[in-house]
Amino acid sequence: MSQHAHLHLSEDRIYPFDARGVAKRFRHAAIFGALDALGQGETMRFVNDHDPLPLLDQLRARYGDAVDIAYRQREPGAIVIDFIVRR
Repeated sequence: MSQHAHLHLSEDRIYPFDARGVAKRFRHAAIFGALDALGQGETMRFVNDHDPLPLLDQLRARYGDAVDIAYRQREPGAIVIDFIVRR
């Protein structure tokens, strides 16, 4: 890493977001804010205890093709989804 590299950046450009630790009333706003902070080619690895189907609909409506949605794990109680920024 160079002296001028941003220390907050992940080398693999994958940033974890564990929704289980965020109060329900703030969850969607926090997710949108996190996605808005990512650059092209970066990924938010979302972890949750349930399949967030209403959230996925909201993400598709808000971002369209600018964010790809890819399940990494889809088991009861253990959901992991990559949100990949394409914009």
